[in-house]
Amino acid sequence: MLDIQFIRENADIVKKATKDKGFDEGVIDRLLKVDIERRKLLGEVEGLRAKRNKLTKDDIEEGKKLKVELKEQEESLDQLQKDFEELMYKVPNLAADDVKEGKNETENEVVRKEGTPTKFSFKPKDHLNLGEKLGVIDTERASKVSGTRFGYLIGDGALLEMALVNFAFETLGKEGFTPIIPPVFIKTDSMRKMGYMEHGGDEQMYVFDKDGLVLVGTSEQSIGPMHMNEIIDVSKPVRYMGFSSCFRREAGSYGKDTRGILRVHQFDKVEMFSFTKSEDSEKEHEFLLNLEEKFLQKLGIPYQVVKMCSGDLGAPAARKYDLEAWIPSEEKYRELTSTSTCTDFQSRRLNIKYKDGDKSGYVHTLNGTVFAMGRTIIAILENFQNEDGSVNIPKVLQKWMGKEKIAKV
Repeated sequence: MLDIQFIRENADIVKKATKDKGFDEGVIDRLLKVDIERRKLLGEVEGLRAKRNKLTKDDIEEGKKLKVELKEQEESLDQLQKDFEELMYKVPNLAADDVKEGKNETENEVVRKEGTPTKFSFKPKDHLNLGEKLGVIDTERASKVSGTRFGYLIGDGALLEMALVNFAFETLGKEGFTPIIPPVFIKTDSMRKMGYMEHGGDEQMYVFDKDGLVLVGTSEQSIGPMHMNEIIDVSKPVRYMGFSSCFRREAGSYGKDTRGILRVHQFDKVEMFSFTKSEDSEKEHEFLLNLEEKFLQKLGIPYQVVKMCSGDLGAPAARKYDLEAWIPSEEKYRELTSTSTCTDFQSRRLNIKYKDGDKSGYVHTLNGTVFAMGRTIIAILENFQNEDGSVNIPKVLQKWMGKEKIAKV
């Protein structure tokens, strides 16, 4: 969340930033009104408590009257505090100064392109056609077992995912990332503090109200709260690389990308997460973006880097980049990975601080996807296919696959 003192002193800036993200800027006026009432009542309650403490044993009647009045005022204060916190949670993070103002994804900026879009002397097959013929993807049986938007990775399909995981962990280990397998269930309160429950975000989640738990949509959501209510050493960035299954309802995507494994309810990811000091976060964001690009470059997948405009950022992010891979069957780029900086927005909610000599403050949090497995496998199958339906394995993965090509047995 934002600092309430900052909101008080910069109400117009926060209102505009909230509107630029596509959220209700009226929440700022409601918040400030409640804040004034809350602080006024807090002063009155503290005055009554001080008065009560000065009473002697002889002031029995006065004490009874004060007790009743204080109880009423404290109950009103509790309600105002709840209203205040609820409104504070609805205020999104401000977009960074270098983020373009825009309403939606159509106004995002293409920063750069890397590699030439793959062309073939034959008509390329899509990933599902390739995957089914090679026996590495099966959505038909998955539908029978689990319903729509699920898929099996079989044989070389499963091995390809494991090769990607090994490639990611080996590379990131050399960069100082600590490997982690995080829980895929987290408390609703933890998810809320990460900033994903407001503004309709919970519509994409599998929420288990009876248990107070939520299935993660990305492993960053369970890595971020690890250090909740802690003071951590960020003299150098604290970096984690997490691997987990992820789950999304895909609400609102009826009829969209239903073919294959592009948009599914369950998928696996390797995710990077960093905790830094405020002065290190800009450099760390560029570092995460650079790593994501290097992974795609080493795989040999053509891609473009897209910078999100304000209206496509979401609540927690101050800046976000998407890396979009070239998909030959569609002859266009599709989202593959992303990286975001959330400044101290999440750490204020999670109460994660650092102390560096005489200096202290809230840490900055950043995240970045290395591989969303299903989508990366799609990009590999389509960009490295041969006319006979076989698929060449990128050289960096061959040592884990033990072969150079995926072919029909």
